[in-house]
Amino acid sequence: MSLNDKSKASNSNNFRPSSHPETEEKLIIKNGWIQKTDHQLSDFFSPREPQDDISLLVIHNISLPAGSFGGNHITDLFLGKLNADAHPSFGDIAQMEVSAHCLIRRDGSIIQYVSFNNKAWHAGVSCFNDREKCNDFSIGIELEGSDDIPYEEAQYQQLSRLTASLQQHYPLITNENIVGHCDIAPIRKTDPGKAFNWSHFRQLLQQLIKNEK
Repeated sequence: MSLNDKSKASNSNNFRPSSHPETEEKLIIKNGWIQKTDHQLSDFFSPREPQDDISLLVIHNISLPAGSFGGNHITDLFLGKLNADAHPSFGDIAQMEVSAHCLIRRDGSIIQYVSFNNKAWHAGVSCFNDREKCNDFSIGIELEGSDDIPYEEAQYQQLSRLTASLQQHYPLITNENIVGHCDIAPIRKTDPGKAFNWSHFRQLLQQLIKNEK
């Protein structure tokens, strides 16, 4: 979720993956929520309609302030509690109503804000395979990061584990239906950016899927 164009904007039970994601406990999804992780409930969501098949996974990045990691500013933004005076760049975004389903922090821990069974407000004006309004049929995952700063290995591992669980729970999310925000809004967005190693992520994901067979 790059906020440059102004169009958007620890819990002890959190999973912190080791260097071998296939050895970690599987992420369990029940009623749209990841079990045994931090839930911070955002009001910024809409109910899905019956025809809103969940068939797309969108990967974003976000850092607040830009390029800085840690703290609670991202959660505050998604909960509508961001203090506009906390940083000069927050004045223009503090009142925005935006959210993602989940945030994966630099240490690999997950915070979930919106049930996967509801629409988070993460994609904005967007299109995938000639279908507009991607919020309707997608899940949005934010990585705490920036376009040009390398992501942490723990984030790749956790993202692959979460993706594998989502694909089992929502089988229309095929490997071909995993994209970056830049792919569905190429004029407006650049995230997850050149720093995101798609090849490494897909390799981890395929290893997990292989081990589950």
